[in-house]
Amino acid sequence: MKENSQKKKKLVGVISLGCDKNRVDTEHMLTYLSEGGYKFTSDPSKAEIIIINTCGFIANARKESMDTIFEMSEYKRLGSCKKLVVTGCMPQKWLKEMRKDLPEVDIFMGINEYKDIVSILDRSYAEGGKIIEVGEANKDVTGIKNRIITTPKHYAYLKIADGCDNYCTFCTIPYIRGSYRSRPIQELVEEATDLVNAGSREIILVAQDVTRYGTDLSKDKKPMLVDLIRELSKIKNIKWIRLLYCYPELITDELLDEMMNNDKLCNYLDIPLQHVSDGVLKRMNRHIDHDGVVKLIEKIKSQPKEIAIRTTFMVGFPGETEEDFEELYKFIKEHPLTHIGFFAYSKEEGTAAATMPNQVPERVKQKRLIKLVKLQRKMVTRNNKHYVGQTLEVCYEGIDYQKARFFGRTQYQSPEIDTLVYFKSRESADIGNFYNVRIDKVKEYDIYGEKVK
Repeated sequence: MKENSQKKKKLVGVISLGCDKNRVDTEHMLTYLSEGGYKFTSDPSKAEIIIINTCGFIANARKESMDTIFEMSEYKRLGSCKKLVVTGCMPQKWLKEMRKDLPEVDIFMGINEYKDIVSILDRSYAEGGKIIEVGEANKDVTGIKNRIITTPKHYAYLKIADGCDNYCTFCTIPYIRGSYRSRPIQELVEEATDLVNAGSREIILVAQDVTRYGTDLSKDKKPMLVDLIRELSKIKNIKWIRLLYCYPELITDELLDEMMNNDKLCNYLDIPLQHVSDGVLKRMNRHIDHDGVVKLIEKIKSQPKEIAIRTTFMVGFPGETEEDFEELYKFIKEHPLTHIGFFAYSKEEGTAAATMPNQVPERVKQKRLIKLVKLQRKMVTRNNKHYVGQTLEVCYEGIDYQKARFFGRTQYQSPEIDTLVYFKSRESADIGNFYNVRIDKVKEYDIYGEKVK
């Protein structure tokens, strides 16, 4: 009793960096800390324990992680911080370097040690000294009941698998997270049920590759994503199920049919295409070529109902010629997509691409990046105009006081990364509820309308 009351006096500040999969890991860790008697603060100057869950995907992410660690380490000198804890992808992959460069860190933890956070902190207080808890990446992925959600109440992420078997030549994920490991369907249904009972109306399925879900569980290596979607759809109060990170070669007719016939499955596909040039795709070790990409996009667009397509494209991959880039530019003009993110190739130590010849100069990467961003701005405005006159179902999420409008998302928009719908209403609206909005105008990325009965 005395030990637990002491823990309750200790305030913990937690910072989560990187992707939504990392966010889920952080939410698990928060739950274990809460069950262990710890309390939380958003003010790092008041925290006795500061935990940083790092991202190590690309150089910019690692820089952000390191900058955050250095910033938080100041609270050991100036604030009330007694324990600085660094977890996640960076210590999992770069522990040796971090131990050397970050003597102020008290505990390093890997990607599978979140469940042990309370006992690790107990050891640190009892024994002192630096504690290292970084194990093998290839462990079973597990969920947790009564998860502490850091998203708004009406939506939550459900991590259905971890790791990756694609081994794209530019990516470090398989070396950090290990091989692809799916979670059992029943366990996912139970966690999703808990999330819905806690108020979530939208469940967003995430993994490095959701379309590969279940290939490691089924005897015939067949994906089981549609099976999972159907089981989740039986949960009474789920309104939307959204898929993030669908690899193009695994988007099947079965999945598209389910999207057309299941009202709970959002008509939304996040497909990381990366490029369209055959030469670049081959060097990236992508399992699709230019013609395959075009056929897939045309098939998706030919469905009876609209499907929003989000993708990412990389510029400046080793050996990308001006002709390769122009092929990508032409593709975006001829096959407009709903949402596109662009980023410049980052040379990652330990990946096959890092040692490839014909590395593209940074100035060329940036020039190409700017050109694509300008093109997509025009394409988005043109694409959004087809919504004018339509009535769309919008999940209300807040008020923009500068615009003097409510805002929210349709099924065609994922939280935090996509555009918004701004709308007027003569009546009050409740966050997380769904309303019909008649669209009357668009302005570049954003869509405007008015709530109708």
